[in-house]
Amino acid sequence: MSQLFVRTGIDFNSCQQVLAHIGEEMLAKGVVHESYPQALVEREANFPTGIALERHAVAIPHCEAIHAKSPAIYLIRPDNPVKFQQADDDEEIAVSLIIALIVENPAAQLKLLRLLFSELQNPSMLDALLSAPDSELATLFRETILESEPCAQA
Repeated sequence: MSQLFVRTGIDFNSCQQVLAHIGEEMLAKGVVHESYPQALVEREANFPTGIALERHAVAIPHCEAIHAKSPAIYLIRPDNPVKFQQADDDEEIAVSLIIALIVENPAAQLKLLRLLFSELQNPSMLDALLSAPDSELATLFRETILESEPCAQA
């Protein structure tokens, strides 16, 4: 099970500032190796993670599993949208929710990305995450997204 870290009430000037913040925070939490912050920045530059959805946009920054010590998710709901480059386009989009993934196992990373993408396609799910009180955001994310996945076969 991934550790879940949540941050609200924060403002960023750029996606680079977001990525630097994620790198510093995850290093401080001890879930990533020293190589993680730079790897995160490089991966975002080569493979942007901004995703335009029906009513909002999200970003799911992540990097290769070798930079992780233990699985974690860092959910950030900034006070104001942050511009990220779109994953499938050269356009920038204003992202309202950032979900940084720290995964040790590449297969698990792919599964988690698919799950997130599937759940976030539901506009009411994303609206709920964006409007939830700060104190309830972690619980809502865990219950509606993380625990919605079917149990793995033993």
